[in-house]
Amino acid sequence: MPANGKSATHRLLVINPNTNPEVTRRISLHVLGDLPAGTSADVVNPDTGPQSIETAADRDFAIPAVLELIRQNGECDGYILACFDDIAVEEVRRMVNVPVISIAQAAIEDAAATGERYTVVTTVDKQVPTIEVLLKKYGAGGLGSVRACNVGVADASARTARAESLLDLQIMSAIEEDGAGIVVLGSGAYAGRANDLSAKYGVRFIEGLTDAVRRLSPARSLG
Repeated sequence: MPANGKSATHRLLVINPNTNPEVTRRISLHVLGDLPAGTSADVVNPDTGPQSIETAADRDFAIPAVLELIRQNGECDGYILACFDDIAVEEVRRMVNVPVISIAQAAIEDAAATGERYTVVTTVDKQVPTIEVLLKKYGAGGLGSVRACNVGVADASARTARAESLLDLQIMSAIEEDGAGIVVLGSGAYAGRANDLSAKYGVRFIEGLTDAVRRLSPARSLG
């Protein structure tokens, strides 16, 4: 999707690594609705690959299509992988000479910097071990824990009644049982929901998309 039409010279490419257009639409609405001054963004997803990335096989299937998107979209000033995983991050870094970040890295590092106890709420159970590895990778293993809603990415993005009920259950458990002062939304399917959920539950929510865009903006780069 094209950027918001503002004059800008700093271009980001935001990649949803799965092929679900609804996930991409929600990511796009969030990104393009609040771009920093001087920044433009294109939000894309591959034409081929898994519709949801929920297993190791899905991740392996998605990587070649992500790399092809990099080749197709020309030079950018930064790349954001909008999946709560480090899918293709290292491969893209070997291809380009500009910053590359996943929403997982951005969210985890933001949460860890607060020094508060937090819980990552994700979609499927199979993502829990992967996210636990990422917590350690980004220096937050002692602060964060992970809960899964046991719901698919497609349902989470569509906000079905079942998906919303399970999300509510895990958020309440994170706050009441884990003592989490921060809840990290651990899926691109939850893009753009942090503010509304913060107002509903009375704790801070973090979703890495906002942080990733901010970190790759010209102001942050210069600062």
